[in-house]
Amino acid sequence: MEPLVDIVIEDARWEAFGLETLADTALRAGFAEIRLAPEGFSLCLMGCDDARIMALNQDFRGRAKPTNVLSWPAEDRAAAEGEVPELPEPGAPDDPEHLGDIAISYDTCAAEAAAAGKPLAEHVSHLVIHGFLHLLGYDHVIDADATVMEATEVRILARLGLSDPY
Repeated sequence: MEPLVDIVIEDARWEAFGLETLADTALRAGFAEIRLAPEGFSLCLMGCDDARIMALNQDFRGRAKPTNVLSWPAEDRAAAEGEVPELPEPGAPDDPEHLGDIAISYDTCAAEAAAAGKPLAEHVSHLVIHGFLHLLGYDHVIDADATVMEATEVRILARLGLSDPY
């Protein structure tokens, strides 16, 4: 089975961790929950460290601090407040629709998982799904949008047998 995501590893700890397999599993659950055929889409996931994600956070959000995950949707799919975003149209399997790019920091993810007393794989699965939903137009800045996004995350995580992180 062809992987769903192009992986760029900038921190070898992600390679040892198995980010590609974990992300593929999480994304398959995400596509299934929102009823999209994954074969018509592509996305890129970069596994990096805090220094790299801090530089990205500064460049793109004006925040000079590390964060757990960042995403860059290929298209603005923002929905009306409290609504589910309109789903993208798939491309052909040999010319998939690119959803966008995600970066995830090993350092911040590991620290957050340890602080929450949860397995790193569970936390990373959640953050991959979180970034994926951002690519689809979900957001959490406004409470009504956060409710929709978090409920979707919880349903996808349940497909993976993972607990509600909220």
